[in-house]
Amino acid sequence: MPALKIVTLGCKVNQYESEYAREGFAKLGFCEVGDGENGPVELIVVNTCTVTAESEAKCRKIIRRLAKKHPAAEIVVLGCYAARAPDEAARLPGVSEVVPDKRDLPDLLKRRGLSVIPDGISSFEGRHRAWVKVQDGCRQHCSYCIVPLVRPRLSSRPVEEALAEIGRLHASGFAEIVLTGIHLGHYGLERPEPRTDLAGLVEKIVALPGDFRVRFSSIEAAEVTPELLRLMADRPDRICPHLHLPLQSGSDAILEKMNRRGSAGRFIECCRQVRQRLVRAALTTDAIVGFPGETEEDFAATCRAVEEAGMSKVHVFRFSPRQGTPAATLKNRVPQRVHQHWAAQLNRLSDRLRAEYLRSLVGGRVQVLIEGVVENSNRIQGTADRYITVELEGDAGAEGRLIDVRIEATAGDRAYGTTLQLPNTAD
Repeated sequence: MPALKIVTLGCKVNQYESEYAREGFAKLGFCEVGDGENGPVELIVVNTCTVTAESEAKCRKIIRRLAKKHPAAEIVVLGCYAARAPDEAARLPGVSEVVPDKRDLPDLLKRRGLSVIPDGISSFEGRHRAWVKVQDGCRQHCSYCIVPLVRPRLSSRPVEEALAEIGRLHASGFAEIVLTGIHLGHYGLERPEPRTDLAGLVEKIVALPGDFRVRFSSIEAAEVTPELLRLMADRPDRICPHLHLPLQSGSDAILEKMNRRGSAGRFIECCRQVRQRLVRAALTTDAIVGFPGETEEDFAATCRAVEEAGMSKVHVFRFSPRQGTPAATLKNRVPQRVHQHWAAQLNRLSDRLRAEYLRSLVGGRVQVLIEGVVENSNRIQGTADRYITVELEGDAGAEGRLIDVRIEATAGDRAYGTTLQLPNTAD
């Protein structure tokens, strides 16, 4: 069997699309090899990222290294770097084909000889949680982001296709489905009325038979509609009470420069409504520090907003100018030493909020997807519905199952609990 190697960089959407390619090439008779395996490789697929200049440089470095290690292999380049600079990617050593548009993935498989083109995936290599891409494209045009330039066209999966894929994944043993997209809240937006929006899709998903739960990868706070929030409140057994809501800045002046929609006050109010409707909801966010023109007052506003919104974790990013975006041309750059200081300060705040949130769960129940055994112990661990790591007594036989757990204690960034033999109902 011809050997295949797939390298994936970037977001969950890329990882989903790599799985699609993996299953398609398997149908063509290719056998994937791991990093530690020797021997000839006929085909290498590199799924690239372009979100920062550093990520592009990493893509080029990996392609050159693979071409040197496997000089006889064909290299196919996919992803956002392929979309932004297809000619540049084509000139890299060993590259035989560049696929700049992810919608052409089925055509790539067809050109390689696959007669029946899959309409989705049926597994997710090496993972316990399966990501399902239901949406592509973004038209928000945040001033620091290159993604709308490389994925500008909104596209939503047909409802029945998404439901069929989720059914296959559950049948393959996946007990958590993570809905993902470039701009998940815009699911269905490009379709004429009457259309199914994200809440409508989720309502159909939770009506499917089987013991599995649904999580959202990331969604704008303003796009958590009353209908979606009602579904989450009504079905905590099927929809994880966890939302990743990007803030980016707590300063309205900086949000305006970022071309972000809405104010910090509106973001905080959206989070308040979520926490009011959902029991001990986990809210996580992204924040950028060091945006051009940002002052100490602006940064302090971000810290206040994160705390007032009730975040349980903050992913902190230091501003990096991305060539081709409006923010890359802005003056008043923040010195690197200030970037570093602010990032460290916000990370400390995130750690404190994380610890406080974990402590708030003690005595309560969470639903845990068991993902493995704790090394050198008789304990198992997994990810809770509220997006925390939980450790408890057990063995490998529980791997892949959803288990109700009472949280007994916390330490560091994880919780410790005991198994409950209770039905999955609201807290």
